[in-house]
Amino acid sequence: MSEQQPPLPLTKADIHGKAIDEHIDRIAREFRRGFELLQKYPRSVSIFGSSMEPRDSWAYKHAYDLAKRLAKETGYAVMTGGGPSIMEAANKGAAEAGGASVGLRINLVRERTANPYENDGADFTYFFTRKTMLTFAAETYIFFPGGFGTMDELWSIMTLIQTNKIPRVPIIMFGSEYWKPLQAFIEKVMYEKFHTIDHPDMQLFEITDSVDRVIEIVKKAPKSDWWRNIN
Repeated sequence: MSEQQPPLPLTKADIHGKAIDEHIDRIAREFRRGFELLQKYPRSVSIFGSSMEPRDSWAYKHAYDLAKRLAKETGYAVMTGGGPSIMEAANKGAAEAGGASVGLRINLVRERTANPYENDGADFTYFFTRKTMLTFAAETYIFFPGGFGTMDELWSIMTLIQTNKIPRVPIIMFGSEYWKPLQAFIEKVMYEKFHTIDHPDMQLFEITDSVDRVIEIVKKAPKSDWWRNIN
């Protein structure tokens, strides 16, 4: 668990001279630290989800089982936000399988989010630098039920793929009871009623309740080669 204290939120009054330089330097250091960490794990899967699911929940159990199998059967690193609940379950499963269990932790003023099952990781002050690392170069993105943060990460990745800013890779939403209503909104409201997306955009993700199906998708997913181009 990091002892680093997060800075207070930046305000308009802080946007001047030295303060600007300090924040830019901190942002640059976080990006460098994040990319240097990712270089160590050229093959990875990012798992997202709630920080509030109890340990005896269906979602926690499946996140643990899935990460354990991913580590055993694919050898890929399991990346999470390094926090409790779903993130803890995934890190625990990967670590207990002897795999790379990586946590990209966020420093918050009111709470500490790290879990004890990471065997590597980094701390971030800014959500956007951390999110860049979680959404960069994974072979597959897996989303368990979650709150605003999980939704933010989901929409960001779908937007990046939709606009060809990152390669097309699988996005898996695990838990049909949670995700089917969102799918209905995307199809019925966004596409059919308001025409704010195109038909192919509805094919950017798959919903499943099967760990076996996720493993199958990950094994078939194209392997990224981003790391070959970083010096």
